[in-house]
Amino acid sequence: MPLDIPGFLYAGAVAAGGIMGYYKAGSVPSLAAGLLFGSALAYGAYEVSRDPANYTVQLATSSILAGIMGYRFYNSGKIMPAGVVCLLSVAMIARITTKAIGITGPTRTA
Repeated sequence: MPLDIPGFLYAGAVAAGGIMGYYKAGSVPSLAAGLLFGSALAYGAYEVSRDPANYTVQLATSSILAGIMGYRFYNSGKIMPAGVVCLLSVAMIARITTKAIGITGPTRTA
């Protein structure tokens, strides 16, 4: 069972961002959102590790995060953290999509 290492790194980065938001600004919503989205992304990465065709959780979570952080970036113009998280989310969506349609790497067969 190969691990979805980029998925786990992305989940860790999102969770760490929430923790940093709490540490630097005392933002409980940042902490809660970071841990919630990080946990959902880690679960999605685990599911993809078990079965590469089971990417729904990871794709949905990345899409929601891209939308939320893209909106925040558009309104604030701040690269950090909203722009970076939006960019990471879009990159992950592209990665999942290319794997799902078979451009990069085969999916596991029974």
